[in-house]
Amino acid sequence: MRRSSSPHGVLRLVVCASLLVNHGFAGKMKIVEEPNTFGLNNPLLAQGSRLQPKVTPSPVAGPAHFHQLAGRCFSLTESTYKYEFCPFHNVTQHEQSFRWNAYSGILGIWQEWEMANNSFTGMWMRDGDACGTRSRETKVVFVCSASSRLAQVSEPSTCVYSLSFETPLVCHPHSLLVYPTLDEKLQKEWDEAEQARYEGLVTEQGYSHLLRDVLEDAGLLKSRKVKQQPDAAADSQTHNSLQKCTEDFQQQRAEIERLSALLAQHNIPSGPEPREPKGTPAETVNHHLRGDAGLTGLQ
Repeated sequence: MRRSSSPHGVLRLVVCASLLVNHGFAGKMKIVEEPNTFGLNNPLLAQGSRLQPKVTPSPVAGPAHFHQLAGRCFSLTESTYKYEFCPFHNVTQHEQSFRWNAYSGILGIWQEWEMANNSFTGMWMRDGDACGTRSRETKVVFVCSASSRLAQVSEPSTCVYSLSFETPLVCHPHSLLVYPTLDEKLQKEWDEAEQARYEGLVTEQGYSHLLRDVLEDAGLLKSRKVKQQPDAAADSQTHNSLQKCTEDFQQQRAEIERLSALLAQHNIPSGPEPREPKGTPAETVNHHLRGDAGLTGLQ
């Protein structure tokens, strides 16, 4: 009589069969080369999971030949991070990891140029994702090269990044001059500020304020001017009216003094004759300083 298979033997057969099946299909599994959460515009990402900028980028500004970079992006992979620089838009960082919470963030949004000695020295991307109590920000510097590419990324201080962007757009010696990018009106204002500085009519601080106003009006610097509230505007108007009245009064007084001097020059009285006081003239009394006997002390 044959012995029936034991339950342990059946279990071993099932386990072996399962391993063989899984092993057979293991060779057909597809390896994902890049996390499907990568990128700002990935259609597989839920809307709430995409990067959310805090501010809107500033308008395109600066040298005209730089405007061709608007709408383009340049990437660089260093270690486990992929950086993407989109001129006049933003800078982003994406962790190349298969972890479920791989980091993706905004390192800065285009805001303004950095300038010194009539030259553009870099682009500032600010108001990026939170980094402790502050926001991440990035400065982009330019290096002459035969082609445009993002060459290097570093973090010189916490939450502040530095990008080196190589491009042939900066190879000409005059390619980064600020003054030629201004319109005729703003160039005239800059000239007037320079002349006032040369003649000593304004301090260095005053000159800096004048020049900043010019650069803000050109859209090269983010405006820091505070819009006047209605009450403030009314107060300003009242102040201007009072100042106008004061100036008019001073002009009228000066005119009266001029006319009075002219009449006196021709011996013409400028007012009514003085009236004699009524009643008996008062006796003349000699008043001496205390302790001074007057002329009697000489006798």
